[in-house]
Parts: sequence; structure tokens; C-alpha cells
Amino acid sequence: MHVDVVVIGAGQAGLAVSRELTERSVRHTVLEAARVGQAWRERWESFTLVTPNWTLDLPGSPYDGGDPEGHVPRDEIVAYLQSYAARFGAPIREGVRVDSLRPAVEDGFRLMTSSGEMHADVVVVCTGAYQRAHRPAGAGDFPAWLTVLETGAYREPDRLPPGKVLIVGSGQTGCQLAEELHLAGRDVFLSCGRAPWAPRRLDGLDIVTWIAKTTFMDQTLAELPNPAARLTANVQATGARGGHDLHYRVLQALGVTLLGRLSHVSDGRAYFVDDLAASVAFGDARWADLRELLRSQLPHQGIAVPDLPEPLPFRYHPIEALDMREVGSVIITSGFRPDYSWIEPNVVDDAGFPLTVDGASTVVRGLYFCGVHFMRTRRSSLMFGVGADAAIVAESVAATTR
Repeated sequence: MHVDVVVIGAGQAGLAVSRELTERSVRHTVLEAARVGQAWRERWESFTLVTPNWTLDLPGSPYDGGDPEGHVPRDEIVAYLQSYAARFGAPIREGVRVDSLRPAVEDGFRLMTSSGEMHADVVVVCTGAYQRAHRPAGAGDFPAWLTVLETGAYREPDRLPPGKVLIVGSGQTGCQLAEELHLAGRDVFLSCGRAPWAPRRLDGLDIVTWIAKTTFMDQTLAELPNPAARLTANVQATGARGGHDLHYRVLQALGVTLLGRLSHVSDGRAYFVDDLAASVAFGDARWADLRELLRSQLPHQGIAVPDLPEPLPFRYHPIEALDMREVGSVIITSGFRPDYSWIEPNVVDDAGFPLTVDGASTVVRGLYFCGVHFMRTRRSSLMFGVGADAAIVAESVAATTR
């Protein structure tokens, strides 16, 4: 089977690219391994959009609801994407998984899919910002009798075995699950790493709304202090129950036990590094950076700077080890990493991100990417940022097919 252009993935990036290709009258097919918006469908039952509702802003379909500063639940995010795809008749084939992609001998690409072999002149890979759950060193050594879940396997507190819960990883997901499980009556231990934090709201507006008034979201990869900063966790926050602050100090005040980074597991005990204070200091420093950005850029736009609270003192008692016999389950929430191992030849950098210029692969002609974290800017993989990248990619694809 031959198709002029194949878009792989029907999440926000794939749908945005499809819409932009449709606008340019480019014939194409979108292949989706499961269903539209599958990555959102796989979030836990109580998940809500962490950014404010106005960020539901794919090309041609800005948010039009009555609560732009609120946070819609998971199923409404999926419904938005389904409605978006239907609005322009996206040519999607659901249930078609791409197992491998490689240049064809003659020209174009050869795709091995769950529905058979396909050939395409151009391929746009839109498989999400990250594809593979990251499990830190030591997290693979928990006793075999203990229930250990990756983030994607968690659904709700009642589905976990009885007992205490250890969460390894303290980005947005780790903090949100720690709060949910604590409120459900569980004793929760959170193994913490370095993550930024910020207040949920300032003067009644969401922190993301304030950040969007600065150049923060337009930051490029080259402007980061080093390439590894690309993997820094997202700002600790939650959209649950209307959205509220959720970081180490909030969790500690609730009664969640905070631990340092997981060191190793041995003889049925998990050991932790005494680095919690350093992790908290890292988050405080990132909030200080953001305060400085707001103070320096808002006045130039005639916007009054809101009250920017200083962090409260942080105290804790180090815990060296935890007996796993006292724990009912472990949830690994240590983030994700890119995975393009199914593409030949190797098209990624040392960190696993695709090598591109404006979405076009610098390794293989005719191969494009969209929805990659920091592909062009910090907002490249976000619902309210992917549209700009999609338009650039679609225009380049259209130029090659004219």
C-alpha cells in the first residue's frame, strides 16, 4: 500500500499536523496505534489538565468554554481532541501500530505496521513528547513479592493492595498521586528529586497565564544552561479540585513523608540519599528565577507585577531506609524518555531526541517530527504551542509534494 504522506500518532501533535496538511490540500493518512488522544486516555481516573483550560488551543479551535483559568478532567481533554479531529475530518486509521520505519530502497519510506507493510513518500512522526517510562537506578531491585507499578498502570487508590505506598519520583505526577493517596487514607512515602515549583495562582490568575506573558515559553534549546536541562521536571502543580499549590511544603504539611532520592534496594529494604534539602533548594532557586523573570518583563508590557511570595523555611528529619515489608505497593513516577529505536537509521542525539531543524530530520530527507519537547521552543510539545510547529512542518511537507 502506498500513501503520499503518513502522520504517525493522533495526539495533539498529529492532529495539528493533519489539520495543517488538510488546509494545504496535502493528501495524507494518520496512523494511530490505539485511539485518538490515547496518551490522555491512559492517565489515572481523577487526572485533570495541569495547565489552565485556555491552553486547549489547537490550530483553528481555541478554547471557548466559560472557565479559562480552570482545569478540565481527563475525559474532557479526550473529548476536545475527538471533536477537533471530527471538525476537519482527519483521515485517521485507528488501531494501526507502526513497528518499524526505514528508508525504502528506491525512494520514500517503508513502514511495517500491525496491518501490513506500507510505503510513503513523506513521514511525520508525532508520537508524543516522550514514549518510554524512565526507571531510575535501583528501582528494579524491589522484592518480587511487592506490587510495583509504572505511572501508566495506576488508576485509583482502591485498586492498589492494602498498606503503605512508596512513590519514587516527585514531579507533577508523583506529587499528585501522593496527595490523592494520602487523602484516601494511605500512609504515603515520597522519594524526592529535583523539580521546580511555583504557586498555582497569583492575583487570581493561573501561574501558566502569568508565565505566558513572558518569554519563558519561547525559550529555545540553545538558551538552556546545558542540554540536560531539557529533562528537568515540570513545575510541581495540580489541577485537581479546581487547582491549588502542590509541592514539597504542601505535601509535608498534609502528612506525606518526604524522603531523599532512592539509592538502592537491598535485603528487603529501600535506602535513600540524604539530599532532600538540596532538592528543595533546587526548586526554590527555580521559583526565584521565575520571580525575577516576571519582575523584569511584566512592567515593559504595562502589567503590574503580582505579589510573589517567598518560600517558607523547610525542615525535615532524614530517613535512611524503609522496610519494604511495611509497604503494600510502589509506584514509579520518575518521568519519561524519548524512544525512537523503531526508526532506522539512528536519527537522534545522545539524549535520544530527534535531530531536526524546524521539524525536518537532519539525518533522513523526507522525515519530519512534531510534538517533541523543545523541538523549536519550550512550548513545542504543549497543546497551546504545538500548532506553530505543526504549521511549519506542514508547509515544508507541502512544498515537497507540490
